[in-house]
Amino acid sequence: MRAVPVSLAALAAALALSGPVQAAERLAGSRPDIASIEGGLWGEMDKVEAEARTRGDLNRDPALNAYVHEIMCKVAGPHCADLRVYVMDRPYFNASMAPNGYTEIWSGLLLRASDEAEVAYVLGHEFGHFVETHSLERYAAQKMRANVAMAASVVVAVAGASSAAGATTSGEAQSIIDATRGTIDLIYYAQMAALFRFTREQESEADLLGQWRAGQAGYDVAAAMESWRGLIAETQASDFKRVRRSESRSSIFDSHPLSADRIAALETQARTLTPGGERGRARHRAAIRPFLPAWLRDDLRRRDFGQTLAVIDRLAAGGEDLGVLNYYRGEAYRLRRGEGDLAKAREAYLAASGQPDAPAATWRELGDIHRRDGARAAAKAAYETYLAKAPQAEDAWMVQDSLSSLERSS
Repeated sequence: MRAVPVSLAALAAALALSGPVQAAERLAGSRPDIASIEGGLWGEMDKVEAEARTRGDLNRDPALNAYVHEIMCKVAGPHCADLRVYVMDRPYFNASMAPNGYTEIWSGLLLRASDEAEVAYVLGHEFGHFVETHSLERYAAQKMRANVAMAASVVVAVAGASSAAGATTSGEAQSIIDATRGTIDLIYYAQMAALFRFTREQESEADLLGQWRAGQAGYDVAAAMESWRGLIAETQASDFKRVRRSESRSSIFDSHPLSADRIAALETQARTLTPGGERGRARHRAAIRPFLPAWLRDDLRRRDFGQTLAVIDRLAAGGEDLGVLNYYRGEAYRLRRGEGDLAKAREAYLAASGQPDAPAATWRELGDIHRRDGARAAAKAAYETYLAKAPQAEDAWMVQDSLSSLERSS
């Protein structure tokens, strides 16, 4: 019977001493031994990267890829040659960097970034994970937890056998086994808490590294906070209550607004860094302008029109691309079909129609709205404009049929 608590005490002591695995900062141009833990990780990521190069949502535009790669090289410095960046046409704010240097940046992030400095901060954040070998730390920690779980199961088995052998009744044996398992559960939850705290520390470290590296590359360090504020505003604009509440993340350990904490930490560090720096608004907009229609269409497919409208408002703040942006603002209202949305859609389409970059579809939608409102002359003029601007459109015959119907009825 004495062997059981001694084994548990030893296990608990081992767990208490097994803090996060600290890997050395990565050196430029280094590659791990293929037989090492990190070498195995690299091998798996090499396979994922090879698959990514064949995906249909890979954006292959040379100019866009060159633009993103240049920003990456500015924040990565001598590690530039170690990294490969892939732009993926996916309508979510996301970027990631694998331990082998394989990096993805999604179109949803580029669409939401107000300028080049915000992109630099995010890429600097991902580079922070890379250069500090955070993925190796996580992987090693997972292996440690798996080994601890295996050891714990052995302790339970030994405890059960010893207890059953020494107990006078089966009930006493079961009580001892249950108590042993309860102790191991407490140890498990303690380790889980440590894991979540460790992951949060990695994120905080990457935040600060990303801001610092962006500043070192000549970008405005305030862009880091503005990037987060934009995401918070978009979250609060969501059509769905569960999304609006998602800023506060709950777990079995605590609940608090992580994004607010991150902004506060970035503001504190910003006061120690050189203020000002490049924002690159015009350069960023020029890089993403050719993709605005496709990326906004993709964003509308998410069906969270409140968030899409928040993205459009942020893009429109500088007074550029108002034909495209107002057209997709109208689309968001038309598709949402909430109270008053049709009137807002009409207003947005009309605003788009006064801009030189308005898509031809603006007049098709105006024609449908005017026709529904009984404004036949306005509908007829809108349809004629659409056909003149897009004579080869797939739906040209349908619009022509609507126009002919209006002409017959008049």
